[in-house]
Amino acid sequence: MASTQSFVEYVCEQAGSDGAVSSRKMFGEYALYLQGKLVALVCDDHVFVKPTAEGRRLLVQPKEVAPYPGAKPCLWVTSLIDNRALLTSLFSATAAALPAPKPKKSSGKEHRKTATGSKGNVTRQ
Repeated sequence: MASTQSFVEYVCEQAGSDGAVSSRKMFGEYALYLQGKLVALVCDDHVFVKPTAEGRRLLVQPKEVAPYPGAKPCLWVTSLIDNRALLTSLFSATAAALPAPKPKKSSGKEHRKTATGSKGNVTRQ
């Protein structure tokens, strides 16, 4: 069962104010981002937050579950989605604990365009 868009939108609203949390559909499920960092996954309408020491401290008894077969365990927080203050704090603490996203590498297409002629032949200079 894939996650529903309405559930993902609700989680984003609960976890961040002013649209701070965004979602991206990936492989039929969703990744949730805060400050450009992937902080959580939504799989089968369940919410899984990346595990961090800060996140574990916020939860009384954190339950770690793999969001899909073969995945590393994450903090299962589906039962907390109606607790806006806790969910917002958890997402913020998780984002703060995670490293900045790596810059995207260029695909090299710009280099190929300058090195080839209009018909794909290499130009000699």
